[in-house]
Amino acid sequence: MTADCRLYLITPPRIDDLAAFGRDLAQALDAGDVAALQVRLKDVPDKVIAAAVEVVTPIAHARGVAVILNDRPDLAARLGCDGVHVGQSDTPYAQARKLMGPQAMIGVTCHDSRHLAMEAAEAGADYVAFGAFFPTTTKDAPTRADPEILTIWQETMEVPCVAIGGITAANAEGLAKAGADFLAVSAGVWAYPEGPAAAVRALEAAIAKGLTSRP
Repeated sequence: MTADCRLYLITPPRIDDLAAFGRDLAQALDAGDVAALQVRLKDVPDKVIAAAVEVVTPIAHARGVAVILNDRPDLAARLGCDGVHVGQSDTPYAQARKLMGPQAMIGVTCHDSRHLAMEAAEAGADYVAFGAFFPTTTKDAPTRADPEILTIWQETMEVPCVAIGGITAANAEGLAKAGADFLAVSAGVWAYPEGPAAAVRALEAAIAKGLTSRP
């Protein structure tokens, strides 16, 4: 079992001030070990998504952080993103891979289903995402996952698993302990009272504590 668990940040569902967000993002990424940033902007025109990707990509890449676009492999390919994350009702994995090419990182939402996750892994997904583990206001979460799914996955499969949904510094420890390879966090960073950098530090401390408790 790999004793590793990293942060995977997700943008807020809307960004009103891109320059200010860029500053917040830089501070957050400088505060700890972040593997990836997913740009997830809902119900906005493509040009708004493109503008966000243009701002965050150099900030992320300068720090070795991959930029992943939510839902839209066609747009991700056009904008030169490192990868795309697709849900069960979005573009199918095979089509996303065709659009993005062999080198792109493609993750698939699998809710609380090991069956869906195994299908995605066998198809070639780079990671599978389970959730929601906690109540979340960032998006409508149709399923609630049990941390045990992370443990079982970690023990039986090689493809990394991402835990998503309502994750904060207060509840991250248990998911790291259970076996998550990545913790996907949105509001838990951007809405953190002391600011995004402090959130990343608090999350990292919780992850470290969880990893020391892994069997």
